[in-house]
Parts: sequence; C-alpha cells; structure tokens
Amino acid sequence: MPSFPFIRSLAAALGCMALAGPALAQEDLGSVGQRWLNDVLQAQSATLPLRMEVSVGALDPRLRLAPCNHVEPYLPTGARLWGRTRLGLRCMDGATRWNVFLPITVKAFGPAWVLAGNVASGAVLTEQDAVEAEVDWAAETAPVVANPQAWVGQVAARHLVAGQALRQNMVRPPEVFRAGTSVRVVVQGPGYSVTSSGQAMSAGAVGQNVRIRMANGRVIAGIVSDDGTVEATL
Repeated sequence: MPSFPFIRSLAAALGCMALAGPALAQEDLGSVGQRWLNDVLQAQSATLPLRMEVSVGALDPRLRLAPCNHVEPYLPTGARLWGRTRLGLRCMDGATRWNVFLPITVKAFGPAWVLAGNVASGAVLTEQDAVEAEVDWAAETAPVVANPQAWVGQVAARHLVAGQALRQNMVRPPEVFRAGTSVRVVVQGPGYSVTSSGQAMSAGAVGQNVRIRMANGRVIAGIVSDDGTVEATL
C-alpha cells in the first residue's frame, strides 16, 4: 500500500512553491492543479510499483474569483491523493484573497488478484479462486491483497463476486476453535510462564484477541497463536 505520509510531505513541499506569473483567471485554475498534481504523482511513481492517473474536475460554476498573481496548490488536512479527493487552491497575491477546492480523482493501477468466480461467505479461498490482473488500487479505501500468501487459505468474510479485486476487508483468518471450546492458555509474566486451560468465550482465529474464562472464573484476554494456543500477558 502506498505510503500516505510520504505523499502528504511531498505534497506539502511542492505546495510551498506558489505558481507565479501573469495574473491567473478562474478558467486557468484547472490547468494549475493538473500541473501540480503531475509533479507530485511523477515523484510518487518513482517509489511505488503503480501507474498513476489523475483527472481534474471543475470548480463550482457559480464562483466568481478575482484574477491572482500567485496561486498556491495544497493538500487539505485529512485529504490524500488517492481515489476521489480534492485539491486546495489559494490566492497568495491578488486584489482579493480566496481559497477554493478542486475535485480530483486519482487512480493507481497495479497488479492484484481478481476473483475468477463467486465465492460464498465463509468459504476457504484456494489458488484457483483468483487470477492476477491490473486493477485500480485506489478504487476503494481498503488495501488490495497483492501477495497470494496473504489470501490463499483465508476465509471469505462475505459473499464475494467474480471480477472483484481481493482486498483486506474481504478475507479473514480461518477459525481454529469455536466459542465454548476448551483451549490451552499460556500466561506469561515478569520472570515466569504458566500453562493452563480455559474456555473460549468466542470463536478464535490466528492473530485475533480473544477472551478466555479460566477454571477459577477469572476472564483474561490473549492472542491466538498458529497452533490454537492462547498467549496472554499479565
């Protein structure tokens, strides 16, 4: 997944360089934003295995902005150059200072795994369930699962449809025990380790945090390991 802090810092650095020259009219602002975005995404593409594309929308036609000698593009707080977002444009030198937001769409094409057919909720995914293809990583907020080791053997978190690119929110680890199952618990503390057993209060999958009721009635929380053991720290 792209490094968004890197994108934000790069965007901030470029944003400090206001675009100067002859007074810019409102109809010029789209090309101003396009040039700035091209510079940012060109630098970004050097560090990511993605083919970036950007399309710039239009400002609200009801706006009537005064010409400006220096326009500074910037990335608004909380925004990111990914999917549908917006670019800020502010006048730094003009008869009237103004600040507007330009709608943009950033696409990031790269390799991913696309479902070859429908997969039922709860089904275990196999290598035959998906094929490699180029997709727009930025089409959804959830990160794509680019490595087959991250999805083969995982369980479909919901009904999946042919043609969908596999993303992290679409799969989950398989359950290694169910609620009510007796599980082995390893409790570690300063200088000691105790192995006991308890009853799972919910189903557990590898890497999940679960609650276990011990024989004395105490409830503790721990992480499910690969072999189904729950490891807790006190």
